[in-house]
Amino acid sequence: MENRSLRDVGGTPGGLGHFLIGFVMACLGGYFLANQVTVAGSYWTFYGTSTFGVTLVPMLLGIGILFWNGRSIFGRFLTIARALFILAGVIANMHIYFLPTSLFNTLVMLILLVGGLGLIARSLAAHSKPE
Repeated sequence: MENRSLRDVGGTPGGLGHFLIGFVMACLGGYFLANQVTVAGSYWTFYGTSTFGVTLVPMLLGIGILFWNGRSIFGRFLTIARALFILAGVIANMHIYFLPTSLFNTLVMLILLVGGLGLIARSLAAHSKPE
């Protein structure tokens, strides 16, 4: 069994400094980038009216069946299928907008994110130990 130092990252010697700096950079870049994004959502419509109730009522029926009999296959199917259907409806109708920002701010965000990920990847490679 080899003696490993706390400075060893990913099973290779050295790299803790690169990993920590890269982690901080990637977190900051990801936060700044995500802070410039607005997400708006809706739900499926059918001829101009919302169809949320059409998917919610069978799910509630499935939950009621499960309260009556917790081992009901039909109740489990209704609950899980309709929950997945509601989740798919929300995701499919999601609109993601990047808020206006300067080119400089965009470059800083992307350089922090990509540079941090690069440093994290570099930290996993073996480093030579100082003598």
